[in-house]
Amino acid sequence: MPEVEPEVVEVTGVVRLGQFLKLAGAVETGGQAREALLAGDVTVNEEVEERRGRQLSDGDLVELGGGAWTVHVTG
Repeated sequence: MPEVEPEVVEVTGVVRLGQFLKLAGAVETGGQAREALLAGDVTVNEEVEERRGRQLSDGDLVELGGGAWTVHVTG
């Protein structure tokens, strides 16, 4: 489980992991997202994820650098 209470981030429709990391404010650029993923620093539902294009689903838990975000899909 995350060290902090996860922040809920609302998204509309399909969102990929790299996009979500930027939307959540975990990284500022796609390049930073790629670097964090390749370093094995990102987990989705407590499993290390390296695929920037992974499609996220409602309720997925994303963690990076002590931060945690829950995906909430609307629409």
